[in-house]
Amino acid sequence: MSLINRKPAEPAMSDAEDMPAAKRQQRRWRSVFATIYSARTLVSLYMKVINKKQILRTLSYIALDIHDNDSSDDRLPSLCVDQKTLTEVVREKNLETLSKLGGVKQIAACLETDEKDGISADQADLTHRIDVFGANRYQKPPTKSFLSFIFEAFKDTTICILLVCAILSLGFGVKQHGIADGWYDGGSIIFAVFLVVSVSAVSNFKQNRQFEKLSNESGDIRVEVMRDGRRQFISVFEVVVGDIVCLKIGDQIPADGLFLDGHSLKVDESSMTGESDHVEINGSNNPFVLSGTKVTDGFGSMLVTSVGMNTAWGEMMSSINRDLDEETPLQARLNKLTSFIGKIGLAVAVLVLAVLLIRYFTGNTKDDKGNKEYIPGKTKLDSMMNSVVDIISAAITIVVVAIPEGLPLAVTLTLAYSMKQMMADHAMVRKLSACETMGSATTICTDKTGTLTLNEMKVTEFWIGKKFMKDRISSEIAPNVHELLQQAIALNTTGTVYKPNSRSLPEISGSPTEKAILSWAVLDLGMNLDEPKQNYELIQVEAFNSEKKKSGVLIRRNSDGATHVHWKGAAEMIVAMCSQYYDRSGTVKAIDDEERSEIGTIIQNMAAKSLRCIAFAHTKIPEDNEQVLEESRLTLLGMVGLKDPCRPGARIAVESCIDAGVNIKMITGDNVFTAKAIAVECGILEPHEDMNEAVIEGVQFRNYSPEERMAKINKIRVMARSSPFDKLLMVQCLKQNGHVVAVTGDGTNDAPALKEADIGLSMGIQGTEVAKESSDIVILDDNFTSVVTVLRWGRCVFNNIQKFIQFQLTVNIAALVINFIAAISSGEVPLTAVQLLWVNLIMDTLGALALATERPTNDLMTKTPVGRSKPLISNIMWRNLIAQALYQVAVLLTLQFRGKSIFGVDEKVKNTLIFNTFVLCQVFNEFNARKLEKKNIFKGLHKNNLFLGIVGITIILQVVMVEFLKRFANTQRLDWGQWGACIGIAALSWPLGWLVKWIPV
Repeated sequence: MSLINRKPAEPAMSDAEDMPAAKRQQRRWRSVFATIYSARTLVSLYMKVINKKQILRTLSYIALDIHDNDSSDDRLPSLCVDQKTLTEVVREKNLETLSKLGGVKQIAACLETDEKDGISADQADLTHRIDVFGANRYQKPPTKSFLSFIFEAFKDTTICILLVCAILSLGFGVKQHGIADGWYDGGSIIFAVFLVVSVSAVSNFKQNRQFEKLSNESGDIRVEVMRDGRRQFISVFEVVVGDIVCLKIGDQIPADGLFLDGHSLKVDESSMTGESDHVEINGSNNPFVLSGTKVTDGFGSMLVTSVGMNTAWGEMMSSINRDLDEETPLQARLNKLTSFIGKIGLAVAVLVLAVLLIRYFTGNTKDDKGNKEYIPGKTKLDSMMNSVVDIISAAITIVVVAIPEGLPLAVTLTLAYSMKQMMADHAMVRKLSACETMGSATTICTDKTGTLTLNEMKVTEFWIGKKFMKDRISSEIAPNVHELLQQAIALNTTGTVYKPNSRSLPEISGSPTEKAILSWAVLDLGMNLDEPKQNYELIQVEAFNSEKKKSGVLIRRNSDGATHVHWKGAAEMIVAMCSQYYDRSGTVKAIDDEERSEIGTIIQNMAAKSLRCIAFAHTKIPEDNEQVLEESRLTLLGMVGLKDPCRPGARIAVESCIDAGVNIKMITGDNVFTAKAIAVECGILEPHEDMNEAVIEGVQFRNYSPEERMAKINKIRVMARSSPFDKLLMVQCLKQNGHVVAVTGDGTNDAPALKEADIGLSMGIQGTEVAKESSDIVILDDNFTSVVTVLRWGRCVFNNIQKFIQFQLTVNIAALVINFIAAISSGEVPLTAVQLLWVNLIMDTLGALALATERPTNDLMTKTPVGRSKPLISNIMWRNLIAQALYQVAVLLTLQFRGKSIFGVDEKVKNTLIFNTFVLCQVFNEFNARKLEKKNIFKGLHKNNLFLGIVGITIILQVVMVEFLKRFANTQRLDWGQWGACIGIAALSWPLGWLVKWIPV
């Protein structure tokens, strides 16, 4: 309703009820005039712009739906920033453009990011940011289709030869016998080839999908961000523009952004620029942080400005077509073996071809009626060509049966199955070769913290000087010491304390050591983390790293400008920097030799109880002195002992490794006494043994001459106070000594050792992204028990592959010898191309699947490691396969030459008996292959339903093949007696296998 038409009875605005009517009317007319004038002015300006054909420049904007709702929860950020500009500023590292935009703080304000509390964790806000700026995901190249795998399978040389042979056979067969009956031989081969190709393609297609899934899981790293004032870990894929990401040593930067705050932050940009030098990130000269780079020193936080495809790393990653068809060392060895056997088969086939052609053209072969097949000048060309094709087909059949193409497939199936099972057992395989290599491991170099221990630090002891503080710490400490301790803990830390309100428990984040100290300071010392941060300014920070094992801060008090230095770190290192100490009353006392010895004893006693000892030291810098981080003449504030208990299953896991012949070496940054205590508790060391040679410090190890190191390397079981270089040096020495080395690591500095080792195992929880990227396997629960599980699976993989090799070579040797002898002696082969393709299909695919899915047993952990030099085919395997192959050859040759008279059957039934007996022999021998050494081949059989199912399917398919696919397989139906004879002959392979295993090798 307008003001002019308002009825007199209606009230006007509440604040003008007492105003005279004339004055009210005057104000109304003024309002109307102002409105009309403003509108005319805007129209005039608009016309000027149109006439001059100018376009006003405006900031990039986003159209928002404005809902009539007062609820602040539904308000979405305006985000008035151009994404293209942000992307170019960071990618080109353009300080000038950044300055024009108002700097980092102005960009944070435009993105509605609070520099301290981050963005809102509200789902609507996060979704809106993803809609505007995109998600932190990369566009991946299209995955290979199923048809491409079929095409690759057809590239196999053997398959091509068989197809040519099949087409020739099809052509001559149709011409000779007509289309109704002449297509069987050629058509059967084509169908069998199609079946083999299909199975191979399906298997490889599934394997490719498995690797893609593992690739996605390995890329899903955890990132620490600040949202709603609290630190929280999220998936890297959930990072959005405007997020504040907390960075520490070892982190991989998840997106492009700008530096907010931090100290001594350096990143390795070699993945982006190729330059190996570490780049310092700061707020003045270089605030630009690129995704894909890695933090190598310091700590800090960054504002995310670009994610996903808007980053340079995203564009690069999307263009990389990752090769998932990784060939493992074992596959390479098997390919060589396959190639060698194939060459032997080819040589035999050429010999057979030559002999059969000579026999045919010299008139030494006869047809079914007893007439010579070839008479010079009289035999028709068609008949001669048909005979030559049959001879070539027989020769190619020998090549087909000789080549064990099932071996690579068996390895693929075995590795795929074991990788899937290992994921369920808290181990994610990043590199396929690690599965098999782990089975050969002879030495495991393991961390202590988090791997053998729970990584749940808790302060259990506190000392001021030489005095042990028990209860009521806050009331018993002198005020000056109490204040300095709060400074030392609150200002010299990378952890945070979040307390939503006074009643709630504090949420503490940071490394396990930082969390333990902060928790103790908040609960026992009554520390308020924010108060010291408000009263003091950080001037210089030296971040903690694994080499120096200490961190320091230089701070200035805001009120009077007084400058202080605080150090925190390994107790013996901090005490060495001190010349004085505070006692319980707050008095400063000098540290003489006797005092130093007593404090050293306190540290040793704590370490002997497997406590990690951390000390705090302080000094005040006079105004006229240089403002630097002083590292001498400090005053000791106090020492805390942190307890990290051993994992419950660590001792059993260590003992099982030792029983399996695998050496366990613990490499830790803790002092000798703590290392000894944990090693004894975990079973790496015995309590009463001589530890002079078994326990060593890193500095001592690195100062040895190369000859001394090689002489003592096998005796060392614990290395304390070690640096990452010492760890790398130990791995190199062990490899030179012939060991297959597995290494566990979680830090950035562990990356060289993880890469150098034969198998690198990184920690999934505490491990940095750099460590994970350098490793072959990620232990998802940081537990040494899972390391042992990986070892068991590694041995199981190698053992399963050996089982299949024994099984496969038995088939190949038997079939090759039978066809060769039969072809040379009679000019015919008892096993046709289709039958041998069928055997290959059953044995290669179903046999591989049956033997590849055997789960690890306790027996595997009682054997000595395979090591580097052990041959792929052991003497035990040769014994087993030669015995079975000789038995099969003897039986089948007997059937070949005496089968008709023994059973009173014709040629076709005899050949069917040979084919059926041959297949059933492989089925029974599959049971023998389950146990290479054990005489009881049925142990644990009831637990492997897949094996029993595959055997059942094989038998059913064989019955169908013999009884119902006569034309396809060139077989004849058998009666019950003949089936019984075939089964009885094949079943004799069981007692034969049992007897053979009594022969020592």
